[in-house]
Amino acid sequence: MPEATDKKLGPWGRFLAMPADNPVKTVIVAVALCLFCSMIVSAAAVALRPVQEQNKVLDKRRNILQVAGLFEPGVNVNEVFNEKVEPRLVDIETGTFSDAADPTTYDQREAANDPARSIDLQNDPAGIGRQAKLASVYLIRNDAGDIDKIILPVHGYGLWSTMFGFVALKADGNEVAGFQFYEQGETPGLGAEVDNPRWRAQWPGKKIYGEDGNVEIAVTKTPATPATQDYHIDSLAGATLTSRGVDNLIHFWMGEQGFKRFLDNLKEGTV
Repeated sequence: MPEATDKKLGPWGRFLAMPADNPVKTVIVAVALCLFCSMIVSAAAVALRPVQEQNKVLDKRRNILQVAGLFEPGVNVNEVFNEKVEPRLVDIETGTFSDAADPTTYDQREAANDPARSIDLQNDPAGIGRQAKLASVYLIRNDAGDIDKIILPVHGYGLWSTMFGFVALKADGNEVAGFQFYEQGETPGLGAEVDNPRWRAQWPGKKIYGEDGNVEIAVTKTPATPATQDYHIDSLAGATLTSRGVDNLIHFWMGEQGFKRFLDNLKEGTV
């Protein structure tokens, strides 16, 4: 009689008829719930990916406007960016502009992970591993059409993370107009103070290169002297390795392996 009842119930009925504390039933329910939830999460991730990409682009543009001194609360970021900012690509080796890709859609991070579009660094003080052959730069022009500011992307390893940011230079390619990070994962209250407006306020007006053309700007805990005050940035209190990471990355990107050749060419009008 029980066998006949089981056949009548069928597999689903027999499953439902199991006691709630049956180990088999518990495992099956848990697995089914996990599969269902993973499908929901995967579907949501795929559906939201375009929105996430748009937000990443918007945030990057906002940071470019901020470091250039063009951002005001309530402005339409995309409109101001398209009106005021001229994206270009620079060949790091030659220091000249390149038309090898579309500067509005070029992804420098993606290129750095592609062996065909990047180089493996042997001398790597910034700790980035590979460097894209083409780098994005952003030009701000005045009403006469002359370059007013040059926005350069920089990145390098701190204590816990690779820090991504922008340095804005004035038209001479030497005086800093602004500096900030838009992505970092350093220790809150210590290394993460690279985002503190009071620390960032040290950068405008500082010089990158000395009279001999070498990178002189330095993030250091050594007090400034009359000879170094134009190049001196106070290190972050309690964040020695993050401060050293910032110093390393700014020397790398402003040096011969980075944008120096481009800035020299820009100054000489041969870019």
